[in-house]
Amino acid sequence: MPRQAWSCPPCQTLGSREAHMDRLTQEQLEACARYGVRCVPCGEGSKVGIALQTFGRIPLNALRHSLEGGTCGWYIWAGEEMSEAADFFQPLHVEHLASYVPELLPFLGLPPGWRVLLAGEYQDVWFDGHLLEEA
Repeated sequence: MPRQAWSCPPCQTLGSREAHMDRLTQEQLEACARYGVRCVPCGEGSKVGIALQTFGRIPLNALRHSLEGGTCGWYIWAGEEMSEAADFFQPLHVEHLASYVPELLPFLGLPPGWRVLLAGEYQDVWFDGHLLEEA
């Protein structure tokens, strides 16, 4: 996956989000407790890689690499396959994710090495140590 300095296209104004972020932090702490891991929340202003062109497909996938270069390590796409194309993922500030993938927000505190697959009511969340290996 490309790890580069990205600009977030929809980032014009963020508005007030303190109460929303407090609620999210609590949901993320609860999700991490459920899986027995420490919470590693995405920093304010950090970016994810997201493949918006895939949205509308099932399942929703997310995986987290180590934090690097202003990213929080999360890469998000929909559908069965993730493309290796350099332009598959676009940058998006984590603050915008509620507009695109609200169902994924509680899982964003999972530490690097974790994966999430969501398909309707089905949830699969697991640790994948390969995500922590150097490319």
